Amino acid sequence: MDITQLEIRLSDGSRQSLALEKDEYSLGRAATNDLSFPDDIGLSRQHLVFERATGGWKARDLGSKNGTLLNGLPLKGSAMLQPGDLITCGQLSMSYAPPQDRTVVFSPSGMAPQGTIFTSLAGALSTAASPSGLARQVDALVRAGQELAGHRPLSELFGLILNLALDAVEASRGVLMTWDGHQLVAQAARGDHFEISTFVRNQVMEERKSLLVPDTLLDSALREQVSIVQQQIRSLLAVPLQTSDRVIGLLYVDGSGFVRPFTPEDLSLLTVLANIAAIRIEQARLLEVEIAEAALLRDMEQAAELQRKLLPGAAPLLDGYLLEGYNLPCRTVGGDYYDFVPYSDGRLAILVGDVSGKGMPAALLMSSLQTAVHLLAEDSPEPLVMVNRLNRLLCAKKLGNRFVTFFFGVLDPSTGVLEYVNAGHNPPLLLRADGSLEELAATGMILGILTIASYASAATQLGTGDRLVLFSDGITEAAPPADLDNEFGEARLSDLARSRVTMEEISGQVLTWCAGETTDDLTLVIVDRL
Repeated sequence: MDITQLEIRLSDGSRQSLALEKDEYSLGRAATNDLSFPDDIGLSRQHLVFERATGGWKARDLGSKNGTLLNGLPLKGSAMLQPGDLITCGQLSMSYAPPQDRTVVFSPSGMAPQGTIFTSLAGALSTAASPSGLARQVDALVRAGQELAGHRPLSELFGLILNLALDAVEASRGVLMTWDGHQLVAQAARGDHFEISTFVRNQVMEERKSLLVPDTLLDSALREQVSIVQQQIRSLLAVPLQTSDRVIGLLYVDGSGFVRPFTPEDLSLLTVLANIAAIRIEQARLLEVEIAEAALLRDMEQAAELQRKLLPGAAPLLDGYLLEGYNLPCRTVGGDYYDFVPYSDGRLAILVGDVSGKGMPAALLMSSLQTAVHLLAEDSPEPLVMVNRLNRLLCAKKLGNRFVTFFFGVLDPSTGVLEYVNAGHNPPLLLRADGSLEELAATGMILGILTIASYASAATQLGTGDRLVLFSDGITEAAPPADLDNEFGEARLSDLARSRVTMEEISGQVLTWCAGETTDDLTLVIVDRL
């Protein structure tokens, strides 16, 4: 039986595979979803639902704020999915496809095969074996202890455990499976085309039961399974790979009618051996995670230090003006960018950008954007020329579902005239000395989507006592962890800016509002004309 798969690519580039076995899967930021991604602010709390339908599956957008794309086009309501369809929302990319791994399939069954014998780890440990059986068990467990005592990578450990299990019960075929994301994945196998009933899988994985089917010919459903007939399977065992607190996978072995049938002693032996193996697997996994996390932490700390050096160390001194800049990534590195770039004719470029997403992917794109800005700025281009060039460069990189919101302005200090292009960025706030407020609205779409995108430039003038506030959406969308819909908002930012408080006071109030738990990068630039 084919199980449809949903391959999910996260914003950090990692992937998850989901076997679509239930009738419905909800997706969004809220923890109540089947697929919850609380850090992806591009998602609505209840964003999308995958539903089983006649002939396959369909996707249904739940009226999300930022929408869902199906193969690059907006998803309106619901639509049937076809193999290979690409669904994108927030920072997620999901591919709908049939399974690729045919080593194991799970066939539907809600009943125990005829003659099934069950046990548990406690039962296996307390069962008395015959003298000959006890000797065989001791030999197998001693060998397992010796073989598993050394340090081996997981890739080698899985195969070793499977071989120990097959030898212990004299089985000819077997497969070891562990959880990988939302599904069981075959990590080692001897043989192929294993067909395991969902009843067996659920008893092992959910009920922590070990089971033995002594004779498959006694059960009508098993007699009709193609794999049972073709492989001449007569007896089978399935046991959980369980640690003290959870089941991490299953171990399945079977044998043909040409060898001895499995016995309850085999079931007890394999149950205990699988417990030892699971503990060893978890030890190896945790060690690999610890090593990988330590290496990642070193890399991230170095990346963060480099990124801090890429951003302005201090705002430039400009006669008649006070300039300040602030940036705080919500992770070690971030995708927000601000800069002050002096022109050879005495003008000053002031810019703020926000790369979609967070973490390392966004930081790498931010670094690329900054490099391009500084190279292009050597010719002192006008804002419209700069933004058009940047858009073409980013489009050429084929960023997929990544994009950049960008504000680029060039200030003439002598006149206070600011010529700018706003490529889909939050409108900067211009607070006049008389208390009135203006917004420097978008003059074009975000960067990196369409090569043929059209932009326009606009101009304004900063007078004495005027204040210009540029910010990323992390500032206005900052919210308390317990109430993500209660955002800091543009009104609070405007009130603070109008009261002429310092940069430190504004950023401090934002952090207090969200209890120091930011879900997006924070960037703020203030230009005061004295």
